[in-house]
Amino acid sequence: MIYSGAEEYRNEYFMKRLKEQFPDYDISIEYMPTGNLAAKLAAEGTDTDIDIVYDLDFSYAGLVEKYLADLSTYDQSVFVDDCQVQSAKYLAEIRNGGAIIINPAILEAKGLKEPTSYQDLIKPEYKGLISMPNPKSSGTGYMFVKNLVNVWGEDKAFEYFDTLAENVLQFTSSGSGPVNALVQGEAAIGLGMTAQAVTAINDGAELKIIFFEEGSPYSLYGYAIPEGKQHRKAVKDVFDFFYTTLVLEDKERFYPEKIYKDFDFEIANYPTGIKYADMSNNTTEEKTRLLENWEY
Repeated sequence: MIYSGAEEYRNEYFMKRLKEQFPDYDISIEYMPTGNLAAKLAAEGTDTDIDIVYDLDFSYAGLVEKYLADLSTYDQSVFVDDCQVQSAKYLAEIRNGGAIIINPAILEAKGLKEPTSYQDLIKPEYKGLISMPNPKSSGTGYMFVKNLVNVWGEDKAFEYFDTLAENVLQFTSSGSGPVNALVQGEAAIGLGMTAQAVTAINDGAELKIIFFEEGSPYSLYGYAIPEGKQHRKAVKDVFDFFYTTLVLEDKERFYPEKIYKDFDFEIANYPTGIKYADMSNNTTEEKTRLLENWEY
């Protein structure tokens, strides 16, 4: 039983490949936003139906790592430095970069210009046209908050989000929500995932990806096994297949941003030369503290 915070199209791909690789195993993937995954693990501990947890934000993983199995037998030297987990309780699988994504047709229809800064987003003309993930349930939402806290200071950043909330159509429960809203024509501007926007563009959606001066905020995501489940052969076989094969295939198809030292990936329409935002002090403790002040 795999609980995954990954987008539906990624989970569908994983499921297809797992059925091909393990036709005799009964494998299920249950979607759950990354914040809810961490909450489920925190509540259930090792007495859980989760056999493998996938796409768990690093900053959430630190909250529940005491319930996770030791993965020190897996070689982490293949990863770039910030993707190596000292506790070895979870392994890196994606670098999730964020961007401002727009639906140009909606803005044009309303006679509005494309925003060029975060300050533009709080202009009254964008009221009801912006979608952002809720940072309490979404690592994508939180990385935008954390970046602006780092750049502007905590007080100014939270004052900004208080004002931005007046323009937000919906704080979505998952990071996928904004791009979905853009594709469906429900929103004109989304604070979302670069990779998901690229997938939508490559599927024919007319979206545009832009980065503000502060750069692309990002989160690191990993996968793990709850303590005790690592002794089951089927669980270890599936986890090994993710480590050796599926994580690489995920990079090739959906999330090419760098996690490996010796592998680079290219995807059509994926931005290059991305300037990354300041994500320093992105610890579990800091996340817990900051989210106590989030009201939406």
